Amino acid sequence: MEQRRYERRTVRGYLVGCVVAVLLWSVASAQIRYSISEEINEGTVVGNIAKDLGLDKSTLKERKYRIVSSNADPPFHVNQNDGILYVSRKIDREEACAQSSTCLINLKTVLENPLEVHYVGVEVLDINDHSPSFPEEEKRLEISESVLPGARFQLKPSRDPDSGHFSVQQYKLSQNDHFRLEVRDKGEDGKIPILVLQKSLDREVAGTHSLVLTALDGGKPPKSGEMNILVKVLDVNDNTPVFSKDVYSVTLSENTPIGTTVIQVNATDLDEGQNGEVYYSFGNSVSNKLFKLFDVNPSTGEIIVKGPIDYEQKDKYEIEIEASDKGFAPLTTEKSVIIQVADVNDNAPEIEATSFSSSIPEDSRPGTTVALININDLDSGLNGKVFCSIDEDVPFTLSPSLQDKMYSLVTKSPLDREKQSQYDLTITAKDAGQPPLSSEKTISVVVSDVNDNSPEFSLSPYTFYVTEGNEPGTSVFSVKAFDRDENDNALISYHILRDGSEENKLASFLNINTESGDILALKSFDFETLKTFQFQVVATDSGTPSLSNNVTVNVFILDQNDNAPVILYPVSSNGSAEGVEEIPRNVNAGHLVTKVRAYDADIGYNGWLLFSLQEVTDHSLFGLDRYTGQIRTLRSFTETDEAEHKLVILVKDNGNVSLSATATVIVKVVEPKEAFAASDVKSATKVDEEDNVTFYLMITLGSVSVLFLISIIVLIAMQCSKTTDYTSKYLQETNYDGTLCHSIQYRSGDKRYMLVGPRMSIGSTIVPGSHANTLVLPDRRRGSGESLLQPKVPSADWRYSASLRAGGVMQSSVHMEESSVMQGAQGVLVQNWPTASSAADAEGGEVSPPMGAGVDSNSWHFRYGPGGPGAPPQHLKPGEVPPEAFIIPGSPAIISIRQNQGGEDDKSDFITFGKKEEAKKKKKKKKEKKDKKDKGKDDGDE
Repeated sequence: MEQRRYERRTVRGYLVGCVVAVLLWSVASAQIRYSISEEINEGTVVGNIAKDLGLDKSTLKERKYRIVSSNADPPFHVNQNDGILYVSRKIDREEACAQSSTCLINLKTVLENPLEVHYVGVEVLDINDHSPSFPEEEKRLEISESVLPGARFQLKPSRDPDSGHFSVQQYKLSQNDHFRLEVRDKGEDGKIPILVLQKSLDREVAGTHSLVLTALDGGKPPKSGEMNILVKVLDVNDNTPVFSKDVYSVTLSENTPIGTTVIQVNATDLDEGQNGEVYYSFGNSVSNKLFKLFDVNPSTGEIIVKGPIDYEQKDKYEIEIEASDKGFAPLTTEKSVIIQVADVNDNAPEIEATSFSSSIPEDSRPGTTVALININDLDSGLNGKVFCSIDEDVPFTLSPSLQDKMYSLVTKSPLDREKQSQYDLTITAKDAGQPPLSSEKTISVVVSDVNDNSPEFSLSPYTFYVTEGNEPGTSVFSVKAFDRDENDNALISYHILRDGSEENKLASFLNINTESGDILALKSFDFETLKTFQFQVVATDSGTPSLSNNVTVNVFILDQNDNAPVILYPVSSNGSAEGVEEIPRNVNAGHLVTKVRAYDADIGYNGWLLFSLQEVTDHSLFGLDRYTGQIRTLRSFTETDEAEHKLVILVKDNGNVSLSATATVIVKVVEPKEAFAASDVKSATKVDEEDNVTFYLMITLGSVSVLFLISIIVLIAMQCSKTTDYTSKYLQETNYDGTLCHSIQYRSGDKRYMLVGPRMSIGSTIVPGSHANTLVLPDRRRGSGESLLQPKVPSADWRYSASLRAGGVMQSSVHMEESSVMQGAQGVLVQNWPTASSAADAEGGEVSPPMGAGVDSNSWHFRYGPGGPGAPPQHLKPGEVPPEAFIIPGSPAIISIRQNQGGEDDKSDFITFGKKEEAKKKKKKKKEKKDKKDKGKDDGDE
């Protein structure tokens, strides 16, 4: 309660104080009001406050009359002396009163002692001292060009510090086509300008619009203020990019390096910012293949080579380039860029062989088509113009066809597979570009075989030597033919021509292997009955039609030592080789007791007989000549010698495996008178025996003559019917004394052959020259023009048999010129022996037969020089011809003749070999040693 009372008392105290204050204020607030214009000068009198308030001027100073103001620079001051109110400084109404319609400045004046407060109001009257002004000198507006007409844009109003009628009264807008001005009056807030769009904006036409807004006050004259309005038309993406050219076309060389700029496209967009920023790309219609070849720079629009450009793949490219802006809703434009690819000579011609025949028959005619050649060059123009050629050294040529770049490979000359079976043809194609390119293609053409070659034998004619006694059914020789064709055309079969003629009758004893050409003999040949024959072999190929050829085969039978010596004398009445010879006791040494005669049907060394004493009672009494078979006394008989002596003579030939026969001679020593009587009887008997032998020899000679004539006729017929130079001639010596001579000559091709055999004579033995009894003779017809007057230098072609070596056996042929004639004295045996000479020379050089060949060595005649059997012999006495005269041309062989003064022949070899006299001396010493050795044996046997 007490608290409430207290609070009431306090409230009452406040109320009383307030009432007292109001009363005091009302007394002191008596107010005087003055009016002054703004901007008056300093010191201008406003009014006399003391007078107006009725104050005592004299007390004003004492009472400290003053204006109380918080302003440090008060606009007014009062003079204490007279109480007049003065202007202290210029007063700007707009500054003092801002936008108040009435500018009243209240001044508080105070007097002390007593305190008095007086209020003086000074109204500052406005003058038009300010122009309207806008808040900003330039107003920037951003208006989208898409804004529709009628759009309103409120502007900030202009402010004029003046008030009332001197404030902004109106606005004016500069002349333009797009905007107009509206003013809204908001009373105390003044007039507000509004910018109204009356025509659509187009940024691409005018990006900015500059306007001037003018504000006018109500002064006389009015003052104004301006504001520049810059309207920026905001871009709207309403323009698509536009390319600078209607057509983009460029020529690009093929094989342009990667990274090369082909062309640059350019597109512009009237929009701005991202709406006008253009980027480039390929259109949607561009194939993936173009993406591999070209690229486009999105910023610059440069089209760049990305991959290899090949004119041959495509010569023109049309690329859609798309230009787009970067607006929110981007707009796009497409333009075609045509790239024409220029050809570069970068392709060599290509050669293609069509309808190619890998083989062509060799009998094809010139002009036969082998292949069609197609030349292709992917380049164009001159770069694609091709010239084609082929090697000139082949029998083929290129013939252009009606179709461009087509050629026919044809033959231009005959073909021969046997000369060349395959051709590797190089075809060259060259274009006309710069630089030109070329290519080559090799075509192998095989020339197929046609059966146009007959079989050919390796030799024509064939000459074979067959040893007699061959085994029937075995191959004796072989022929071989070849055919230069191939396959079946070269498959050769053989057969023997059997025409049934007399000349070919021996072909029935032969058989031939049809495949190998080996010839088999169905019978064994005998040299003694058949010495030579010929037949023909036909070689036929397997072609269609087949071709054949024949060859003449000459066969010579070679002698074998298949005949043992036959004793011709002595022969007893019962046919055994035994005989009895009686000689007087008073004969001297060297008396001819008898002569053993033998015959061997073989020839050469096989028929060369040697005589030796196999058994004798007294070796010191009788001697046997190993060559002649003559038995002579070695000394005179003594009284102590036995009256009967038995001599067994061994006759042996010189074959590889020698055959022999023996003869027994009983020598009876009688007194001289008995010997003469017996000699008469014996001579009569001997005449009868010799008559019989002569009869048989005449029959033999007649048979040989008939065979000779038949052979001559046959050979003449063959010579006329065939081109082969083949002759056969049997040479016989008409003067014979019981010894039969075999001397057969043959001609085959350009060579002559001689078969030489011994004569057969009673009481004599001949030693033939060789087992290999064929002697090759030079053709006389070819050397007829050569000089025969002087001996020529030994020729290198000289050949002599190996059997001419000391102690050897003749196994091969010796060139022979002719048979030399060796003629004895009257009644002495005549013998033919081969003459050795050079194959190239025509000179002859006669040689003598060996010692003991059935000829008396005391009366030999020799002939040296060219000539034949019909030429007259040159008679030379023994010892007249020096050894050097008998020289085998081209060899170291020296033929010498040695005879004793008494006319008896030397026991040494007749022919010696060596170089000059040194060789002769060595041979002679060797022979003397051998004779001493044989003599010692004979003494031992006695």
